[in-house]
This record gives sequence, C-alpha cells and structure tokens, in this order.
Amino acid sequence: MGTIDGLPPLREVIRAHELVAKKQLGQNFLLDLNLTAKIARAAGDLSGCDVLEVGPGPGGLTRGLLAEGARRVVAVEKDARALPALAEIAAAYPGRLEVVQGDALEIDLAAHLEAPFKIVANLPYNVGTELLIRWLTPAEWPPLWSSLTLMFQKEVAERIVAKPRTAHYGRLALLAQYRCEARIVMTLPPEAFTPAPKVHSAVVQLTALPQPRFPCDFKALQRITAMAFNQRRKMLRASLKGLAPGIEGVLEGVGIPPTARAEEIGLEGFCALARAVGYSAPASAVR
Repeated sequence: MGTIDGLPPLREVIRAHELVAKKQLGQNFLLDLNLTAKIARAAGDLSGCDVLEVGPGPGGLTRGLLAEGARRVVAVEKDARALPALAEIAAAYPGRLEVVQGDALEIDLAAHLEAPFKIVANLPYNVGTELLIRWLTPAEWPPLWSSLTLMFQKEVAERIVAKPRTAHYGRLALLAQYRCEARIVMTLPPEAFTPAPKVHSAVVQLTALPQPRFPCDFKALQRITAMAFNQRRKMLRASLKGLAPGIEGVLEGVGIPPTARAEEIGLEGFCALARAVGYSAPASAVR
C-alpha cells in the first residue's frame, strides 16, 4: 500500500517504534491511510483552521489531516511511546504539527489553538463519551470549535444521532442535538483496526449551531432529562414527580401527556418543559 506523504506505511511505523496497542489506553489503530484521509476529508475544508486531534497513536489520521491541508494540527497524545513517530511527521510538515503529551481531559486546549478550530479524532474508547460531553457543554455558546468529526463505537454514534421512539434515544441525543447538527458520515468494520475491536465503529460529525435549537435554561434541561431517562420505563408523571408541584398540570400545559414516557418526547417538548419549570437543583452527569 502506498503512502500519502512519502512517510513509511503505518505498519512499518508501528514495527519500528514498537507501538503495540494498549487496551488500558483504549487504543485501536486505524492503519489504512486511505481511510484516515477519508475521515479527514469528512471534516470539510481544513485549509483555514487549526485542528485538534486526540489520541493520534502512530499518526495515521494526523497525516491525513495535514495532507488535506490543515493549517495546523495540535495532537494530544497520552502514550509517550508514540511521540517519536509523531516527531517524524512533524519534521515532514515543518511548523504545522504541535504534539502535546498529556491527558486531553486535563489540558487547557484553548491555550494551544486559535478559534475557530475543528476537532477531528479517532477517540480512545475509554474516554470518548466524556470528552464529547465536555465539548458540548462549554461555559459559553457558540463554542470555540466549529465542528466535531469523531469516531466512536457504533452504538455510541447511534445514541448521538438517535430520534424519539427508537432504542438508542436518550440524554446523549438530546445533549448533542440541542446545540448541534449531528449525523453519521461513515461506518467501519472491526477488521479495519489493529487490534480488531469486538464492535463496529462509526464517524459522527457535529456542527455547532449559532444558538441552541430551542430556547430554555440548559441546566433545567439537564435536570429534567436526567430524571426522565433514569427511569425511562416509567410514565413522566411518575419519573418527574419531584420536579415541580402539580407536575401533571405542568406537563399538560406544555402539550406533553403525563402518561408519556421519556423516549416518546422530542427535544422541543423537553425544552418547553424546561422553560415551564425553570432551574432549581444541580443536574447529574449525562449517562
């Protein structure tokens, strides 16, 4: 298989630097440079923006992003074993790749990137959802990033784009779709990775909206959806019993049947309910 930039094929890079994927780091390497280039292209025009990549490993997607014209790539890598391989890529693209060693959950990324920027990553399975939630819940909106193009386990991807009355619909779908356009742009089989995971993967693209899709207090929305989906098989009049006095009347007032269940209610309905009850208590974390 040829390369996109004159650097060695990824299998050679992994062999030369002894980069055996570590399960405890959530590593599954994507070695086909045609696929990594396809993911980079799915992120749109990269020529005028910085790009954040988390968990580059041997640098397959990193090379794709640079070859597709990213102005600058900031790659955050926790595994020190990958740093020499990434240094070789940096040398091939002078001034366009900054490698930051550390945990993406602990690094102030704004200090390394110029807004607006894009985030493109084959996220480590063990921290992917937590990173997504952080990027979707900044202190101010619109966020510093303009789009997220992220690979997840397929089941997680389906949860992000799910619609009401489907098996995967829940709080993650509401959180993502409240402020973003979300769609699956690519699916990949286990054999595309080394080592092969037990599940299929999918690339999701989330494009930030200028404003949330419907007005409401975001903390109220988080609180309501936590209560509703933590007891998703119960009718809303039961799962939201402690939300506000006379909850049945509140639900009816915004057009939601008290006997409905959380999975039947769309984002607009939950936002209307959030406006009706306001915010009075901390929201729990998205599950």
